[in-house]
Amino acid sequence: MATKSGPKPMSSVKRTYLIAYNALSAALWSVVLIRTAQTLTTAGPEAVYPAVGEWTKWTQTLAGLEIVHSVLGVVRAPLMTTLMQVSSRFALVWGAVHFYPSVAASPAYSSMLLAWSITEVIRYAFFALTLSGIEPAVLQWFRYSGFYVLYPVGISSELWELFLAFSLARKEQDVPKWAVIAVVMATYLPGAPKLYGHMMRQRRKVLGGGAKKTQ
Repeated sequence: MATKSGPKPMSSVKRTYLIAYNALSAALWSVVLIRTAQTLTTAGPEAVYPAVGEWTKWTQTLAGLEIVHSVLGVVRAPLMTTLMQVSSRFALVWGAVHFYPSVAASPAYSSMLLAWSITEVIRYAFFALTLSGIEPAVLQWFRYSGFYVLYPVGISSELWELFLAFSLARKEQDVPKWAVIAVVMATYLPGAPKLYGHMMRQRRKVLGGGAKKTQ
């Protein structure tokens, strides 16, 4: 009788690449977090975009590799949830804020960056350490519990930024832009609960006694 083999061990090349990718991403998002917090407290929300907007745009662009990783099977992250999260952020950094930078003067832009950066520093640092053979219990708890606060803050901030951009596009009578923004906003209705539900299932699996899932 044949026995089922366990999961195929990760190759050293793949492990090294993922450790490097996650460590780099954690470092880049740490810069977003520190710059945003410093600028917000010293100069106010209007100064945040000039200070960190471009850095955030390219840091988030790097996260496009998450989709490639999922498609190629480099990681076991579900493609649909990865695609939804990455594409919605692309719509903000390369769409709403890129074409209408004045919307970034809103406090919602700062709260959005804080929610994103805290989430990503925790997530990437957790995966980098886990892949290195370290089990960071504190980071694990924050990774699978912080979303209870960070997701609502991030999503509500994203929607407000999109709404501000939508209003400007309508005012300028730029039909293609406001139509695209409206479609993006509409995707949050099914998308946000799906992402939140995915994280709740992950939390139950990891913190509720289920098997750990590594990126």
